[in-house]
Amino acid sequence: MPAQGARETGLAETLLAQGSLSQEQYNKLKLEAMNTGQPVEKLALGYNFVDETAVARAKAEYYKIPYVNLRETGVSPEALNQFSEQVARRYLAFPFDLDKVSNALSVALANPLDLAAIEFLQAKSGKKIAPFLASQADIVKAIDEKYAQSLSTEVVAALKETGGHVVQTVDLAKIGEVIREAPIAKIVSTVLDFAMKARASDVHIEPGEEQTRVRYRIDGILHEKLVLPKNVHEAVVSRIKILADMKIDEKRVPQDGRFNFKSGTEEVDLRVSSLPTVNGEKVVMRLLKKSGEVPTLPALGLRGRALRNLETSALVPHGIILITGPTGSGKTTTLYAILTRINTPRVNIVTLEDPVEYQIAGINQVQVNPQAGLTFASGLRSFLRQDPNIIMVGEIRDKETTELAIQASLTGHLVFSTLHTNSASGALPRLLDMEAEPFLLASSMTCVMAQRVLRKICDECKEAYSPLPEVAEDVKQVLGPMYEGWKKEHGEQLTLYRGRRCDKCGDTGYKGRIGIFEVLLVTEKVGKLILEHAPASSIEKAAVEDGMVLMKQDGYFKALEGITSIEEVLRVAQT
Repeated sequence: MPAQGARETGLAETLLAQGSLSQEQYNKLKLEAMNTGQPVEKLALGYNFVDETAVARAKAEYYKIPYVNLRETGVSPEALNQFSEQVARRYLAFPFDLDKVSNALSVALANPLDLAAIEFLQAKSGKKIAPFLASQADIVKAIDEKYAQSLSTEVVAALKETGGHVVQTVDLAKIGEVIREAPIAKIVSTVLDFAMKARASDVHIEPGEEQTRVRYRIDGILHEKLVLPKNVHEAVVSRIKILADMKIDEKRVPQDGRFNFKSGTEEVDLRVSSLPTVNGEKVVMRLLKKSGEVPTLPALGLRGRALRNLETSALVPHGIILITGPTGSGKTTTLYAILTRINTPRVNIVTLEDPVEYQIAGINQVQVNPQAGLTFASGLRSFLRQDPNIIMVGEIRDKETTELAIQASLTGHLVFSTLHTNSASGALPRLLDMEAEPFLLASSMTCVMAQRVLRKICDECKEAYSPLPEVAEDVKQVLGPMYEGWKKEHGEQLTLYRGRRCDKCGDTGYKGRIGIFEVLLVTEKVGKLILEHAPASSIEKAAVEDGMVLMKQDGYFKALEGITSIEEVLRVAQT
């Protein structure tokens, strides 16, 4: 073990190498530590040069002990049950995983060099202790949350009730047994109840070799919250499949199903998908709120010129409006918001979706059914005989759907759809690749909008800060001439915002989501470029000259306003 002086110097050097300290801060800490004899860790925290997480990461690297982020790591109920809350608080130790094969208990420690504490925990649990390093604040928070009435403890109680008995092989003769398996039903209910409380959009139940992990997608990011023993996996999956009216004896092919779940006064519709993997069936559940209203376009984050251009395009009686973006970027929600905006008794709106996520009064919504021959292409062909004014097709996937959408728009219909492209300008060459006729595309296309969703900074723990010079310069370059207008209104000093992390946002610094957008109007200039088979870059340049605000620019403006962080914008909009 390094001597005290060497440890202090080594810790400071590690913080410097990790980029947590500047050279100036490092020099100051080193000098003061030598003069006062105070630990570098205490000095760095006292000056607010670093936070506890950065110190913990540096200590882990220096001492060659694995670091664990308890905010992002699932907790095994069996591990949590190895020693009491009192013991955990006394030794600042938190058990989070148990390997039954090696009999090793993974424990997060604020001081993993305390050999006496490790020996005591080993004797108390009867397990071999695998020490991990975590910050003291994270350990205290984990003890507060996980030993209280929470997800893990409720599951611990249910696992005790199983008495080691689980349904290993479920066939048709054992359906009733699975349904009556009260502890398993309780585990599933607890997992879903937590998902609703945490505002999760999806729940992933993923089997591994030794255990099953449960992850929740909250504000677009997956968080591992729970680790289950592998012997209950099949029983949990069977319970979900029964609820979703899926075949429990079929494990070789993917399946889909759905069911409703109610917690308190809130009810959700769950879309269930199962997928066979080498370690067992993986299940993903998508949560759709039944009581949730379709948000307005401004509530989604559309504003200014982008909002005006989209609303103007949506009020034209014919043409094609495309919403583009990757999976999970909120395209369907935006389409619903537009349809709600233009839905009146005077128009006939029909939609073809896969699946129907929101039911809107006054709109004729149809679910795609490929097994019955109802595809996007065949459905669109049938729609034209239903005297529609407005048609929404869930996605343009092939040449046939593209041609039908163009024909529908040219015969006086307003057509909405989605397309998987990275930018608004990229949609037009993509349609040409699907063999759309350039002259027909140029005359039928009205507007293309690209979007992404990013996390909003938590209002409860939001704080302002001055960015590094290189970040400030990047903001100025991306915004270009628009930055001058911003500077005139808000002053020379550039201020950004971030979340400090609090209980209200689940210790993430973010709560809720908002969109960033770019709306490309197909003007005469853009139409000529389509006829010339121009690349996406040329189309984008022409659109920017006409006043289009790019997605990244929209994101930077939202960061300057304190709606989101610059890191979030770079995460979702970096090209």
